[in-house]
Amino acid sequence: MELPTDYTKLTGKQRKLVREQYTKEQNNLCWACEESLDGDPREDIMEAKITHKLFPPGFLKNPIHLQHNHDTNMTEGSVHAKCNAVLWEYYGR
Repeated sequence: MELPTDYTKLTGKQRKLVREQYTKEQNNLCWACEESLDGDPREDIMEAKITHKLFPPGFLKNPIHLQHNHDTNMTEGSVHAKCNAVLWEYYGR
């Protein structure tokens, strides 16, 4: 699939495929913190307090998320779940 792509036009299955494509193209590194997606995010991300009630139940359960820009809806890359939460809560991304 051509990246970036409009997140809002993807089915759940397509989102998974796009996430996998980004993960491969990023050499398994998180788009946000540049740490391996097989491990934890950077220490500053891990220490950031998250307001869990802002996110759907189980939001942090899936370890790798597809990051997208909430203004343009375009995908940006694969990120740790915690990086995704921090980007949204602290930076509106």
